[in-house]
Amino acid sequence: MGRIGDRGLAIATWVAILGTLGVNTVSNFFPIAGQTVADLANGPLGGVLITPANYAFSIWGVIYAGLIAYAWYQSRRKQRGQLIIRRINLCLILACVAQIGWIYLFTLQLYWLSVVAMGVILLALIAAYSELADEQPDGRRRKMVHGPISIYLAWISVATVVNVASALYGSGLKELGLSGAVWTAIMVTVANLIAVLALVQRRDIPFALVFVWADLAIVQRHTAMPTIWLPALVMVAVLGGLLVRLLVFHRYPRKSW
Repeated sequence: MGRIGDRGLAIATWVAILGTLGVNTVSNFFPIAGQTVADLANGPLGGVLITPANYAFSIWGVIYAGLIAYAWYQSRRKQRGQLIIRRINLCLILACVAQIGWIYLFTLQLYWLSVVAMGVILLALIAAYSELADEQPDGRRRKMVHGPISIYLAWISVATVVNVASALYGSGLKELGLSGAVWTAIMVTVANLIAVLALVQRRDIPFALVFVWADLAIVQRHTAMPTIWLPALVMVAVLGGLLVRLLVFHRYPRKSW
């Protein structure tokens, strides 16, 4: 891909990120079918117990700030010609297009089709994350590339579990859809194993912190249900212990965050 192609891909990445932000913002003020994602989560899908407290979704502000920082970084001449940046850009463009589709599908209550869109987002971000596996970045690249991708992927990992649960619940399969406290506790624990692996294998602190954030929001939402809040709090303790080991005792290699 030549210079013109690199520049075009860099511009397309900006358009995809800003377009997704724009569609998401507009959908909150002018919902397609009269209900926003939050309206559905707190209304018809209010029985999906694995959904965290509403404040947890403010993390999208952090995600979009990170993506905009990445967009600026990748558009610089020195960066946009790198093969790894071009590959990540393609993955992010796909993720953004799928996310725009997800917003429309979910608000139209086409829940299973929204799961398909969410799957595309997840796979695209996993591909981008994999591209960074062998890099030993300096501080700037960690903040501008690795951080935004890690945070985005971590939250989409959480969102995928919630999305599948919502689709099952919306289909009337409430017991299978994680409406039971015990089943919810199991899924919280299993989902957090992803963060444990990311922290142990990749020393990925931002990724783990996203799960801590989600866990605490689940605890806050279900203070009257110890079957749910206790496993979530245990996972916070597990991740917190690993973070302390990493940051204080320096038990992991220096390429860690």
